[in-house]
Amino acid sequence: MLSQQSTRSLRSCREHASGRAATKLVRVQAFKPASTAAAASRSSSSPVVQLHRQQQLPVVSSRQSSVAVHASSSSAVAASQAYRSKPANQVNVLVVGPTGYIGRFVTKELIARGYNVIAFAREQAGIKGKMGKEDTKKELPGAQVVFGDVTNLQSLRDTAFAQPVDVVVSCLASRTGGKKDSWAIDYQATKNVLDVARERGASHFVLLSAICVQKPLLEFQRAKLQLEADLQAAGDISYSIVRPTAFFKSLAGQVELVKQGKPYVMFGDGNLASCKPISEQDLARFMADCITDADKANAVLPIGGPGKALSAKEQADILFRLTGLPPKYFPVPIALMDGIIGIFDFLAKIFPALEDSAEFGKIGRYYAAESMLVWDEKRGVYDADATPSYGTDTLEGFFQKALTEGLKGQELGDQAVFGVGE
Repeated sequence: MLSQQSTRSLRSCREHASGRAATKLVRVQAFKPASTAAAASRSSSSPVVQLHRQQQLPVVSSRQSSVAVHASSSSAVAASQAYRSKPANQVNVLVVGPTGYIGRFVTKELIARGYNVIAFAREQAGIKGKMGKEDTKKELPGAQVVFGDVTNLQSLRDTAFAQPVDVVVSCLASRTGGKKDSWAIDYQATKNVLDVARERGASHFVLLSAICVQKPLLEFQRAKLQLEADLQAAGDISYSIVRPTAFFKSLAGQVELVKQGKPYVMFGDGNLASCKPISEQDLARFMADCITDADKANAVLPIGGPGKALSAKEQADILFRLTGLPPKYFPVPIALMDGIIGIFDFLAKIFPALEDSAEFGKIGRYYAAESMLVWDEKRGVYDADATPSYGTDTLEGFFQKALTEGLKGQELGDQAVFGVGE
């Protein structure tokens, strides 16, 4: 059995990518899901982006669309991009998932840039539905906040698209990464938004996805990948598919433990996987850039933050250096995760209600062993150099702020395990 310290360090490892960031079982390598260099680099004309622009996704069976949509020619799509030449205050941008972890940053960035922002939210929004209508309106000043249900096509037609929409920004993500939740939100709800956007003549669709869909072994990854494929195949609406690496929030799980002098828990030697974490604000800026930057249209865009790729051990070393405490590590064999997953898989066959518990274990295992970097299929390796960098915020700066000011606003909510980090 795990020690009490080990148990406290297990945490969920994902945050759909919309918009909440990402943590589902392992507190150590809790990054998604979902690069130095260009701290100010806002162009995606690099060879990597060009490569992803031409990328062919795996063939996956398409679900029957519940909305009749007629594809137009590519010339019609090109003509519909006239909104790019308009002043921001003449462009209507619909954000779905505006109260999620990433969605809040994206919505506020779009408001700051002067767009007419329509924020389509649930009546009970935020972590565990704790935000009522008035709370949501106060959270998003400057947006036209409307309420409805992304799982209901008529609600989308009547409320979200009650007025003409030029651009849709989807920050939707399943709350837990469970199998049914993944297909209900990461795929079907987002597909509903896409279908009505096409029906109502929207020009562009910005989708928050995740870099981990490159190697789809988990249900939420398959659901996201199917939606990506449907969006790319639409033909009558342009798109920007944003695949971020790790969010800062998803790497914050052990800040308080280290501050208290406790060891940093990591799998193996802490070098099994690496990532180029990006701040929520930098990611929001990048997504906003997708509205205006023509070179980000009809492209799959992997994106990380500035600086080198960091392993779990390197992240721990940053924390120890900032706290001035002697490094203490608690290595956990990756095989332990395999054993836990095997037990839950077996029990799920007898007790179907445990199916999601088995999936959560697989999510934890995935993020413990797989890097959140661009995957080079030909060489069969993750390539840190090929993972684009963007922004100026660093993980070290985030850790320093978290150590001095705490982690308010970084609550995990539905991604928390055993109530830790709620």
